[in-house]
Amino acid sequence: MTVDIKVIRAGQKYRYYLRETVVGDGRRPARTPLRAAQEQAGVPAGRWMGRGLAALGLAPGEEVTESQLRNMFGERGRHPYADQIEADRLAKGDTPKKAFKTGALGRQVTVTGVDFVFRPQPTIYLLWALGDEETRRVIEAAHEYAIERVLEWIEDEVAVIRYGKDGIYRVRPPGGLVAARFRHYEAHSGRPLLHDHLLLSVKGQRLDGKWGSIHTTALYENTVAASALYNELVAAEVCEALGLATEPCTVTPGRRPVMEISGVPHELIRWTARRSDQIAACLTELEHEYVTAVDDGGELRFLPVVSERARAKLNAMAARKTRPSKQTARPLAQLRAWWKASAILTSGVAVDVITSLLEYARAAAAAIRARVAAVVDVALAAVDVAATVFVMNDGGRFHRRHLLAEARRHLSRPAGPSPRPRPGGPDRGCRHFHPLPGHQRAEDRTRPGGRLPPLHSPVGPVRPPGPPPTTGPHA
Repeated sequence: MTVDIKVIRAGQKYRYYLRETVVGDGRRPARTPLRAAQEQAGVPAGRWMGRGLAALGLAPGEEVTESQLRNMFGERGRHPYADQIEADRLAKGDTPKKAFKTGALGRQVTVTGVDFVFRPQPTIYLLWALGDEETRRVIEAAHEYAIERVLEWIEDEVAVIRYGKDGIYRVRPPGGLVAARFRHYEAHSGRPLLHDHLLLSVKGQRLDGKWGSIHTTALYENTVAASALYNELVAAEVCEALGLATEPCTVTPGRRPVMEISGVPHELIRWTARRSDQIAACLTELEHEYVTAVDDGGELRFLPVVSERARAKLNAMAARKTRPSKQTARPLAQLRAWWKASAILTSGVAVDVITSLLEYARAAAAAIRARVAAVVDVALAAVDVAATVFVMNDGGRFHRRHLLAEARRHLSRPAGPSPRPRPGGPDRGCRHFHPLPGHQRAEDRTRPGGRLPPLHSPVGPVRPPGPPPTTGPHA
């Protein structure tokens, strides 16, 4: 997946984000102001996002300050301007306790937010790292646009506020959500890795104006669908703007291929995957230790086969054990020059390919457009998606999020360019297809570039605050 999620808790976990994540994963020097630390690390300032900003007196794109971060994510979910609000109430004669409550957004919570990490496909951030300035700006704009659209989808389709006894009532946050976005340029290995941390607050306003907490389980359950939507959008935007195309690429043997930009050598992807190789080697050692571990009586402690759940935990352990220390921060221009020199020396790819990577990708896209029709059979697409979800979910435990994720993967492969629907129009969120004669599947699973509208339906009715309406013959 290209979208990861972790919870943010008040206390030590929040302090980790304030020390490292908001300054490019580096180590923030003690007593250094946030903006100064970001400038030293060579990363831009964080920016606010989301439709819920207006209710808090913030604006989209406004710079994130340290006090705002501390109040929203470190002080158990308070107003970004809680300090100012509290001071004003004290000046008007309120008691300290009443003034403190005025700056709170509903009840105090331990889990104050979630951290979504968005990163484009490797071939896209390779073009970003090794291309010219115009290519870099285009890819960053596509990356930001895709994040904005995914956040809108979360606001409209995923986020719910639970309230009432045992959370029996659920309502969409009508005013939207609030998030802070922080840009990073490199991985811990020093290789290029364009990615953004989207710190999403769990606080949302209900229809009655009261503040509640977003149900984080729903966010976790829809992470795969969010990742598929992000992949679809960022690839479509990049292909449309730069004249590129995508093709299937096998990343992990035995698993389904993923769509990457055509014309970018696989050796360059391996060049960026040094840390993945280290994790894989460490994971192999940990799995051997796991299946051969014995207790004091000489009996095996675990089953001789590593389960998926155990493998996930071992993979996290391998990632922690092999995680290198952050290198000295450098400006992006210096990083891009160093990446190009390193790729030329160590990737095994010809110099002219690296220096003219965009031209090679455009040539590959032109070859694809010459032989691939931008059409798809709707009936076969529906059967393919339903069958895949049925098999992967142990005999048909269908959920809407599973169908969305698989349908987005399917559409990103054979579908061609489609006009973006007008906001609010009757075809909002729909794809336009041209069925093939005789239900023939497209032979080549490549895709000409073009923008793709997001696959989701308009927001359905949500339950208003208060008890549900009574039902029955006398209702």
